[in-house]
Amino acid sequence: MVLEASLILVLVFAVLMAVGIPIAVSIAAASLATLLLVLPFDVAVFTSAQKMVASLDSFSLLAVPFFILSGIIMNNGGIAIKLVNFAKLLGGRIPGSLAHTNIMGNMFFGSISGSAIAASTAIGGVMVPLQKKEGYEDTYSAAVNIASAPTGMLIPPSSAFIIYSLISGGTSIAALFMGGYVVGILWGLATMAVAYIIAKKRKYPIANKLVKKEIKKVVVEAIPSLLLIVIIIGGILTGVFTAIEASVVCVVYSLFLAMIYYKSISVKQLPAVIVQAVEMTGTIMLLIAASSIMSFVMALTGIPAALSDFIMGISDNKIIILLLINVILLIIGTFMDIAPAILIFTPIFLPIATGLGIDPVHFGLLFVFNLCIGTITPPVGTGLFVGSSVAKVKIERVIKPLLPFYAAIFVVLMLITYIPEISLFLPNLFGL
Repeated sequence: MVLEASLILVLVFAVLMAVGIPIAVSIAAASLATLLLVLPFDVAVFTSAQKMVASLDSFSLLAVPFFILSGIIMNNGGIAIKLVNFAKLLGGRIPGSLAHTNIMGNMFFGSISGSAIAASTAIGGVMVPLQKKEGYEDTYSAAVNIASAPTGMLIPPSSAFIIYSLISGGTSIAALFMGGYVVGILWGLATMAVAYIIAKKRKYPIANKLVKKEIKKVVVEAIPSLLLIVIIIGGILTGVFTAIEASVVCVVYSLFLAMIYYKSISVKQLPAVIVQAVEMTGTIMLLIAASSIMSFVMALTGIPAALSDFIMGISDNKIIILLLINVILLIIGTFMDIAPAILIFTPIFLPIATGLGIDPVHFGLLFVFNLCIGTITPPVGTGLFVGSSVAKVKIERVIKPLLPFYAAIFVVLMLITYIPEISLFLPNLFGL
């Protein structure tokens, strides 16, 4: 039964994806086809519909549309250049300063918008032309932008951690957020280290210093946007509001910045912003609903238990099993977006991890970290395609300059995998 179910599930899903069927529909159809092995057609259809509706009946999911709306508001609010100027202030005295500005800009903007694509486009769109103008190689500029873009999906607020919390059975969102700061900043520092070494070797210039008056202006313009992170995390940690309520606060504050403080979005533009948020939310919710059928089917047919037995049969060594899970997740991340990957594979790998005594927060952080790497790796990494497009260079030309960045990011992955105290330090410090 397990072998038959696995074959049908994988084959139907692969065929539907290959012919261009949307991933949510492919997941649901493959799951229904597998469910027909054990249930009559009418019962299978009714059960599938019931599972889809029940999966969306979760209070935690309210945070997703609000954080999405907040990110879109900030993305359309014209704050990218303000964060670029602030990042330039911090990294302006380091060799290859424009590359460091790009990296820090992606970290700041990505954490606010919650999107690697938005960060890569907004920050890279400003920084890549500036780097080319200063004599940086175009492929190097593209590689810096691409390699640092996923930090925004790790540094909170992050919808990926919210989805993981839901699927994992209620892992603390606040703990995931605090751990996300650590792993996201480590990713950014790793890319900065590579950028520094390359800049010293190629003798890339240091940016011109700002005068005192300009520094004050840059800081004043950037602080209100950066305060969003402080307000959200500070409110959660002090108990002023929950992580779900924080998403609403995030929207209100984003509207205040965009419409009143910066005056970059008008009332007439709001409907288009809301429609964009609704479309993105609908896509994610449909994925969650469809994935709930797949999770039910896998549990019913015993696929997770069989896979767990297979992995444990290879080795009972914790180090080997974690390495194997990392490799599998890295491969999955190159072919699948983060949200569906979390929804499908968390129920499979989390029981294995907890069986080894791994903290669910620690596992969630390395799980999402792996999938974030997939967004910037071939063959279908969306961040890789977008970053190459922004820099106007061919993907095959960017891969070689990306290799040292891949190596540095992989080192960070190994550190957070085998030294859980690194990622759990802040959650434990705040008693989460």
